[in-house]
Amino acid sequence: MSINFALLGMDQIINHAAKLRYMSDGQLNVPIIIRTVTGGGGQLAATHSQSFEGWFASVPGLKVAVPAYPCDALGLMRSALLEEDPVIYVEHGLLYNVSQEKCSDSHIIPFGKANITREGSDISLIAYSRMSHVAYEAANILESENGLSVEVIDLRTLNPLDIDTIVSSVKKTNQAMIIEEMCKTGGFAS
Repeated sequence: MSINFALLGMDQIINHAAKLRYMSDGQLNVPIIIRTVTGGGGQLAATHSQSFEGWFASVPGLKVAVPAYPCDALGLMRSALLEEDPVIYVEHGLLYNVSQEKCSDSHIIPFGKANITREGSDISLIAYSRMSHVAYEAANILESENGLSVEVIDLRTLNPLDIDTIVSSVKKTNQAMIIEEMCKTGGFAS
């Protein structure tokens, strides 16, 4: 279902699932995966095309996975299944037709580990979910038309966020652009 419908359960998600471990001093866990679909571009109208994953990422106690590639989707889901805390597992509706070579049977991706999908030295493009594909495409255009060496980082998870990979990349390139599919004001990039 669309991430928009999560609004109906915000009290249960934010005030209960995300906080129960902390309110019980670690005595209770909420190992739940809330799998949802995000993003625009599918012509599903305004109430079915929003991106609330950034909201969820700001809530202490929630982990937020935002896979961009099929093997990442599998690896992150395997990590989510091992979590003792709630996970918001967010899939972009326009990525269901993306294909990739078969993943290994033991493929798992730890939360909080971004992926550098393209090495570069002139600018870092930081994105997640469908925008990781857009960033990669932009990097190819910038290289072919302007000769720029562009590094692309796919975040994979918003909470925990892999700050180390981001900082390391930006130290190398000295320039960064964040690409996301959120509202202009108050998005995750801010």
